Amino acid sequence: MVAAFLSLLLFQLAGEIVVRALHVPVPGPVAGMAGLFAALAILGRVPESLRTTSDALLQRLMLLLVPATAGLMLQIDRLGRDWIAIAVAGVGGTAVTLATTALTLRVLIGRGSRRAAE
Repeated sequence: MVAAFLSLLLFQLAGEIVVRALHVPVPGPVAGMAGLFAALAILGRVPESLRTTSDALLQRLMLLLVPATAGLMLQIDRLGRDWIAIAVAGVGGTAVTLATTALTLRVLIGRGSRRAAE
């Protein structure tokens, strides 16, 4: 579990280094996650230790959001001023995420039904 957690942190660090070195307007952890995805796609599977560690982190995801929520409360005056833009971004982002998820699910179900027919 420690090795898997270390690999997650190393991919995050690598993403941060790449973003800062190339001045890419993407958060470092997102670039690290893309690198992890590429590595797992090349590997062709997810190692069991990484799967177990990721599952444990995802089960406790709300705990990871507590510091961000506390920090958000420090910006309550800005929330009051910019609430329309924040609401539009939240609703728009949710709509894009739902549409992308639905399209991905449709593609994957189509592939599954074709394989079952063979």
